[in-house]
Amino acid sequence: MVKTVSSRIAIYPGTFDPITNGHVDLVQRATRLFDRVIVAVADSATKAPFFPLEERVALAREVFGNQAGIEVSPFDGLLVGFARERGAGVILRGLRVVSDFEFEFQLGSMNRKLAPEVETLFLTPDEGYAYISSSLVREIALHGGDVSPFVDPRVLKALATRLGQRR
Repeated sequence: MVKTVSSRIAIYPGTFDPITNGHVDLVQRATRLFDRVIVAVADSATKAPFFPLEERVALAREVFGNQAGIEVSPFDGLLVGFARERGAGVILRGLRVVSDFEFEFQLGSMNRKLAPEVETLFLTPDEGYAYISSSLVREIALHGGDVSPFVDPRVLKALATRLGQRR
């Protein structure tokens, strides 16, 4: 049974591998626009994630704590199916740089074709976070660089543990 979708509920999907301060900024700003924001952590085996799904979900839950209007949930399969299942009428996507637009536009168009009742909304990050990406954070961490300005301290600790480092 498909639930009725609500434009007051947004899904913010991603692998969040790891979740960054840019992700957090976008979610917190989205809570001013929507009654509920569901951070949908994708089980993306094709991307060979650095952190397993369970740990990515746990880190996101730790970072957001019990903040009102924010829920963290794992998902696999089609995003629009998950949005329908959760009653979300909006898929929220972040656009950091112009090069993100073409791919995101294609995804948004495909999702609209698959689920015309679900809209895609693009938000740009705060300028202080526009250059941050999970892949850059992982790369810097792998080479021993300081990623503390880009992630929550709990994520920093998880990265250090995963890399076998002590900070």
